[in-house]
Amino acid sequence: MQHIIIIGGGIVGLATGLKILERNPALKVTVLEKEQELAKHQTGNNSGVIHSGLYYKPGSLKATNCIQGYHDLINFCQTEEIPFELTGKVVVATRTEQVPLLNNLLKRGIENGLEGTREISLTELREYEPHCAGVAAIFVPQTGIVDYKKVAETYGKKFQEKGGTIHLGQKVNKAKTVNGKVEVITSNNVFAADLVINCAGLYSDKIAEMITGEKSTVKIIPFRGEYYKLKKEKEYLVKNLIYPVPDPNFPFLGVHFTRMMKGGVEAGPNAVLAFKREGYKRTDVNLSELAESLAWPGFQKVACKYWKTGMGEMYRSFSKAAFTKALQELIPELTEDDLVDGGAGVRAQACDRDGGLVDDFSIKESTHSINVLNAPSPAATSSLSIGNTIAEMALKRF
Repeated sequence: MQHIIIIGGGIVGLATGLKILERNPALKVTVLEKEQELAKHQTGNNSGVIHSGLYYKPGSLKATNCIQGYHDLINFCQTEEIPFELTGKVVVATRTEQVPLLNNLLKRGIENGLEGTREISLTELREYEPHCAGVAAIFVPQTGIVDYKKVAETYGKKFQEKGGTIHLGQKVNKAKTVNGKVEVITSNNVFAADLVINCAGLYSDKIAEMITGEKSTVKIIPFRGEYYKLKKEKEYLVKNLIYPVPDPNFPFLGVHFTRMMKGGVEAGPNAVLAFKREGYKRTDVNLSELAESLAWPGFQKVACKYWKTGMGEMYRSFSKAAFTKALQELIPELTEDDLVDGGAGVRAQACDRDGGLVDDFSIKESTHSINVLNAPSPAATSSLSIGNTIAEMALKRF
């Protein structure tokens, strides 16, 4: 029986396994996950936003997969009775110079087919979000919230029901090609596959190098996003989701407010270089991983280009007052005392050698592998569509 191994038990890896077995149940498909639970890293620390496709260049993999994935995700949640809400969100310009950027966002959303996305008056903004301030705003009805860990675990359950196998606690240490098959060597097992699909997230570049024997053209640079939460008695300040106008040159959305499916309101995140690929705390340091990030020529160019932005993000990481000030642009009455620590996530951001922070999803094929080398937000929203795309690539080989 022909065998496909998927490395990585996050939302993209699990969606891929599910889509392959939906289309060809005769294949043997195995998911290897190094942790003792599924969806522990990027998926498990996700903000829980169902993205609409507003931000992405029309025709890009992000745009097409997000829009299709949005509909697929909603249908899946309805079928599997996973709680979700389509809350809508406001995107707010807080300064006059941001208005042209906001207008460009609106234009992009309309080009991506977001019906009902529209400019709203400041009176309407107060109706949607009574405590929010700004000089202009748009409303995006398609945005929602869900618990992505629950979604991923349900993908895993459905995958196993269709005959797929999940092995936890299987850290991949080595891979080599033997007689036309790939041997994947983990901490305590050896698996042989006809095809390996690399959905390893924060270590996807490392896994790609193991499988292909070639140096990766991109390096995963980990960016930590730190959150605060609103105190329970201050949650009334946010009805649903409030976003700023993002910097078009920086692949992060800026600090925003998100009502969570599991309760509470998150405020953030910032975006700072993590000193470890799975560095969820400021004190988490892996010297070899940090040295690798700093030595990458592409990151050095990014640091030179965005040093002011980066210093501002780092300052906010250590200064609650500075973080609060950034949030006050959207909700002026918020105070430092209204915020409590809310945890963090780490984003796997691919960076090429020339200093480009890869914006689009990136999926590269080799003789015996398919490597997902960049799948940042909105990968969770897009997961079923990305899974379907990878499944098509895989099944052409069998």
